[in-house]
Amino acid sequence: MTAFQKPLGTSFDPFTTAEEVANGIDLSGKTAIVTGGASNLGHETVRVLASKGASVIVPTRDVAIARQALSDIPNVSVLPMDLLDAASIDRFAADFVDGGGTLDLLILSAGVMATPLFRDARGREGQFATNHLGHFRLTHGLWPALLRADGARVVVLSSRAHQLRGLDLSDLDFQRRTYDKWLAYGQAKTANALFAVALDARGAEHGIRAYSVHPGSILGPLARHLTREEIDQFGALNADGSAVVDPARDLKNSQQGAATTIWCATSPALNGIGGVYCEDSDIAPVVAEGELGGPGVRPFAIDGDTAEALWLESARLLGIRQPG
Repeated sequence: MTAFQKPLGTSFDPFTTAEEVANGIDLSGKTAIVTGGASNLGHETVRVLASKGASVIVPTRDVAIARQALSDIPNVSVLPMDLLDAASIDRFAADFVDGGGTLDLLILSAGVMATPLFRDARGREGQFATNHLGHFRLTHGLWPALLRADGARVVVLSSRAHQLRGLDLSDLDFQRRTYDKWLAYGQAKTANALFAVALDARGAEHGIRAYSVHPGSILGPLARHLTREEIDQFGALNADGSAVVDPARDLKNSQQGAATTIWCATSPALNGIGGVYCEDSDIAPVVAEGELGGPGVRPFAIDGDTAEALWLESARLLGIRQPG
């Protein structure tokens, strides 16, 4: 377990917005890449980073739709990339690295949730492949540019859904287990948190620090595979069908949901600290047992040995050498 996994006692809370977290931050001359940057949480993350002077690149499957969604935000470029297409990831990363620039911020925000079973071209379970393996490959490809930044940060969006289940390293693809969309999502979100732990362990000596984030429960495109009945079970809809915003119950809007991502990406309070799981713009407490969906991170999601085992298995599955 990382030694720093304890709250700092920041002045922020569940109601804090990304704009408030970024107050006084100057990102002029910095470059950020934000996956999933064209909608909801990612869009707000891009907007705030760009408003503080960063040049932001958004890799996406549908360039035309993303460009339209981001057209009113300055300093943003949209380029093609698909997290389920290894060749497109490698091409995007190589083009960026070959351009000679530095990468100061890598925000891994794209993802899918609770989908019917699908698999990538290599047979990997789709939620794990999209949410974890695609981002692992992208980070590997961008490693030289992160090194050039001399102080880069990587922020990985996890979720309290990690509490649903740890990893089954012997059956990551649900070949032997019966597929359950929520257990698969929980496994992928656990993998996101563990990825930050292992990445930080490799990057810290090079000035690259990594963080995982629970943004809050935000009703948006991520819920597109859920039925109305399933959404109602979360108490996330008002009687008129609009989304409930109640940060005290972790039900946030995109401005509040992006706050912890922006905090991890920019806060001086995290200088010298990495590999931690954060929520509500602070480092989360460790909660070994508690109500499902409640605050805190489970010990298995920040365990160093498990993180290392997942790293090695991910590299093996992708057939790539490890960064660092």
